Amino acid sequence: MNRNQKIALGCGGAGCLGLIVVAIAGGLIFFFMRSAANNRNFNFNVSTNRNSNSNNNSDFTTNRNANDNSSNSSSSAVSSMSDDDKHKLYQAAFITGDAELLRRVEIKLGLREDDYSTGEVYENFITDHVDWSVRNIDFTTSLNTPEKARAYVNSNFPD
Repeated sequence: MNRNQKIALGCGGAGCLGLIVVAIAGGLIFFFMRSAANNRNFNFNVSTNRNSNSNNNSDFTTNRNANDNSSNSSSSAVSSMSDDDKHKLYQAAFITGDAELLRRVEIKLGLREDDYSTGEVYENFITDHVDWSVRNIDFTTSLNTPEKARAYVNSNFPD
C-alpha cells in the first residue's frame, strides 16, 4: 500500500466516523425535541346533568301558584342575606365536599338555574368569591372539617 492509499483510507475513515457522530447527535436532538413536544398535559373535564320534571296536575294555575309561593318565600330569604353571608354559605357548602348540597346552595343563592346551568351571575359571584376567600381566610380555616362546614350550612341554609 502506497502513501496516497493510506491517506485516502485515513480520510475516508475519519469522514465516516464524523458522519456517524453527526447522525447520532442529530438523532439525539430529534429524540429530545420530540419527547419534549409530547410531554404535554391534557386535562378534559366533561360534566353532564340532566333533569326531567313532570307534573300530572291538571289544574295548571293551582300548581303554578303553589310553585310561585314556595319560590317567593325562599328567594326572599336569600335576598335578605348579605353578600358576606352568601359567600360564607357557599364556602361552607364547598368545604363539605357534598356535590348535591353545593348544587342546592347554588340554586338557592341564584347562581344556578333548576337545570344546573350557569350564567353571568355565577361567573361574577365566583370571581368575587376568590377575592372574598382571600380576605376571609379566618372563616375558611374555622371550618377545617367537612362536619363543621355541614353544621354551618345546616344552621344557615334558608329553607
